[in-house]
Amino acid sequence: MNENRLRAIDQSVLWHPFTQMAEYARETPPPPLITHAEGNWLVAHDGRRYLDANAGYWCLALGCRPRAVEEAVKKQLDKFAHSTLLGLSHLPALELAEQLTKLAGPPFGHVFFADSGSEAVEASLKMAFQYQAHCGHPERSGFLALGEAYHGDTIGAVSLGGVDLFHTAFRPLLFPVQRVAPPHCYRCPWKLKRPECSLACATAMAQAIAQNASKLAALVIEPFVLGPGGIIPQPEGYLERVVQAARHHDLLVIFDEVAVGMGRLGTLFAFEQLCQGLKPDLVCLAKGLTAGLLPLSAVLAGDRVYNAFLGEIAQQRTFFHGHTFTGSALGCAAALAALEQLSAPSFLQKLRAETIPALWRMLEPLRIRPHVGNVRGRGMLAAFELVRDKATGVSYPWEERHGHRVVLAARKRGVNLRAIGDLVLVVPPLTITSEEISLLGRVLLESLAEA
Repeated sequence: MNENRLRAIDQSVLWHPFTQMAEYARETPPPPLITHAEGNWLVAHDGRRYLDANAGYWCLALGCRPRAVEEAVKKQLDKFAHSTLLGLSHLPALELAEQLTKLAGPPFGHVFFADSGSEAVEASLKMAFQYQAHCGHPERSGFLALGEAYHGDTIGAVSLGGVDLFHTAFRPLLFPVQRVAPPHCYRCPWKLKRPECSLACATAMAQAIAQNASKLAALVIEPFVLGPGGIIPQPEGYLERVVQAARHHDLLVIFDEVAVGMGRLGTLFAFEQLCQGLKPDLVCLAKGLTAGLLPLSAVLAGDRVYNAFLGEIAQQRTFFHGHTFTGSALGCAAALAALEQLSAPSFLQKLRAETIPALWRMLEPLRIRPHVGNVRGRGMLAAFELVRDKATGVSYPWEERHGHRVVLAARKRGVNLRAIGDLVLVVPPLTITSEEISLLGRVLLESLAEA
């Protein structure tokens, strides 16, 4: 098929996610048409190569072509591709469930599989809701979440979300959620500065928990960093105070680790970085779980949640939820191979000691650029915000798409990026090399200068 035909299909037949198709069709030069990949690089139909600094939207944890994961999928395909978990079981799902619980440790003795991050969040919401009913508290049916939160795009996940740009259009469809402003140190809702603020953001969340606990099923939060809502890192001590407040009022805690888990913050699970031995009750995983090769997600459940669903058939305590491809054999095979590398102590040690520090050293020169208001994030999840006035933090009109201008300038230089408004995301594979980090740094500076 010639390029003109491919472009016509791409611009009018294929409907791209989170994309204004009228603008997409006019983009010059037109977006790359990817035909294959090598290492951390995407290769387009015209032979041009692009360092994927967006990691397939944050899921290609081990790069574009992790050989061991690919081989595991091929081996599983030679056996069988799919078998339901409704009334049957299969080895890949059993092995992955056992491995995840072993790696997560107590109290996470149980795993429920789904197909995407959004679906994992949906499952966790239903678990929390039904758990409270089983425990004799049907009135505890609400949820508490942060402003600027992003938990996915299914209706329950959107209800939890607090990103107006993404979610306003769907408000009439959504259930109400108690919400507290996020701990955004660059644009503090309380107009305070660290450390004099005494974590007013955590105090506000603790107060919301105390005031609403009798009506809440669970607190849902992206731990340590809010993802697509702005790559907003939580200040030191914030998460511990919030989880402690939830524990004090016997409120379930759900960690949405879809974006921040699987090594993205330097540990396999983000909850490992909590101090004082604190842990959530439910953990949602996806994206890097299969190294991005196949759709698969999981909810890790603590014993107290799981045990509340046990009983006689007549009691109707069953968790009535599932998906056709729950526990996909191919996805489970991919995840088992990915976890072997992602959980290896040597891999994680190199990530923390070398790759993450190198990434942040590379980002440091951006801070002095005249229209970069803030460089922020944690681990291998970073972004920089473009502003019209550095001194005041005044933003550009979002429709001017200055972030996208940086993306287009970087693309010309062989780097694939993504922007959300004027926030340019830097989320490379965990396997990015020092040479590739250096290239990325040079391209970012050149692209900023051009844009």
